[in-house]
Amino acid sequence: MRNWKKAGLIFLAASALWGCSAAAGLPAKDTNRLEEILERGYIEVATEPYFAPNEFIDPSKEGEDRYVGSDIELAQYIADQLGVELRIVPLEFSAVLSSVTEGKYDLAISALAYTPERAEAMNMSKGYYFDETEGYGLLVRTEDADRYPDAASLADAVLVVQSGSLQEVMVNSQVPACKELKRVSSTTDGFLMVQEGKADAAAAYLATARLYAEANPGVTAAEGFRFVQDETTQGTRVGIPKGEEELTEKINEIIDELTESGLYEQWYQEYSDYAASLGIQ
Repeated sequence: MRNWKKAGLIFLAASALWGCSAAAGLPAKDTNRLEEILERGYIEVATEPYFAPNEFIDPSKEGEDRYVGSDIELAQYIADQLGVELRIVPLEFSAVLSSVTEGKYDLAISALAYTPERAEAMNMSKGYYFDETEGYGLLVRTEDADRYPDAASLADAVLVVQSGSLQEVMVNSQVPACKELKRVSSTTDGFLMVQEGKADAAAAYLATARLYAEANPGVTAAEGFRFVQDETTQGTRVGIPKGEEELTEKINEIIDELTESGLYEQWYQEYSDYAASLGIQ
């Protein structure tokens, strides 16, 4: 239920700002993003649907119903809490990032990790999923499972990484040298390059790498290799257009409810099992 007293204060503040904007010849903005969403009756969420179990395509379904995963459940939960329709916008990962940075869509929900660069370009929610067991490492061919025990061992390897991902940041900061670094638009493309011998290793979120390996014999997670993470990169988050504090506050309230209920962890396990049953890569 909307807080009308707060809305009135926002209106008065916006009116004062309008006077300054009008005097400067600038266009006025009378509503914030949260109010716009509530008024129009739908929320647009950008995602890259090729990262199971967070977001992926169910080939047995059609239309927007084919987009499934724990992040899609989160998007629907947010829409339900706001009392609006959910509209999923499937994009390449780099476009997911730029679309929310430019304010083209309302939210980016696509297994986003925190980076200082992202935090400068967009508002980022509280973390809604924390994986303390898997972390980030490498997908390699099975015969190379123990070939890359540390970053230095990648000196003669062709390494592939998803452009714009946290893995790319880790590679740039933690791998001193590699034979060649290739960038792709999706994690699955990088995994396929390793499988086909076009790259030796793919930097990856290990839970996703293991899921891919289960469906694709011949590849596996590298034994012992882990990228180093600090606390600032922990937690999967929602991306929100910069400066939209009211929307950010509301999203954080919803995330607090999810964290307390444990719902997201349930969705994550359910869709891990579901993706595996479908052979989703």
